[in-house]
Amino acid sequence: MRTSFVLTVAQSKRLIAKGVARMPEVEQALANGMVAIGRGTTNAYIVEEILGKAITKQDYVLGRTLPPGVPGGWLGGSTAGDIVLRRGQLVEEGEVAAAVEEMGAGDVFIKGGNALDYQRKVVGVLIGHPTGGTVGATYGTIVSRKIHLILPIGLEKLVCEDIVSLSVDSRQPDSHPDKPCVSLFPLVGTVVTELEALALLCGVKARLLSSGGVAGAEGAVWLMVEGDKESLDRALALHGSLEGEPNMGLTRRPKE
Repeated sequence: MRTSFVLTVAQSKRLIAKGVARMPEVEQALANGMVAIGRGTTNAYIVEEILGKAITKQDYVLGRTLPPGVPGGWLGGSTAGDIVLRRGQLVEEGEVAAAVEEMGAGDVFIKGGNALDYQRKVVGVLIGHPTGGTVGATYGTIVSRKIHLILPIGLEKLVCEDIVSLSVDSRQPDSHPDKPCVSLFPLVGTVVTELEALALLCGVKARLLSSGGVAGAEGAVWLMVEGDKESLDRALALHGSLEGEPNMGLTRRPKE
């Protein structure tokens, strides 16, 4: 049996966040270990789901993609403190990069991305910081210590090429002198999209049916969802609960 429905970008982020919060690996680390949540738009929703309270999500973002002419500061001030939890309790003044030095196997690091190669389960992160930002400071330690890396990312960020090849080409030294190409960093971990979230939360199989929209639905995805009637009822009820999720908007606007 099948159904289908559309998710806006904000609804997808909320769905993915609910799925990540219910992952056995996350629940285990919250109970007995450490969880560090890198900054990002989807991760801001994850913070809300794990903490069980609303935050100013715009302030938990570093890099951002905005329309031409919109200053980055209009989204938010990136002023929220990092979220690091030890046995489910917030670490005061915790920093995700420093937290990794204390983490080991069984602990969880959550990092969003900018590009998704779903077939190969590789996520790409655009790098603007001269030393690699959060990724540069943590990825080697995450790999060597077998920290569980969870990569929540929406299907809106699908790319049509191998991210490793894109990464290699993006780092070539022949960039335009006035507008250098941004570098793409490939990450491998546990990818969580809308598809994995629906499987975890509702026991259904979801497939990407179509993409796109207008008037606030730009980046939306149509999903075809398969399962028995009981599981589809759960998926439709969950989709209904996401109906009022607002898009992440600017916190500051130009004067009229």
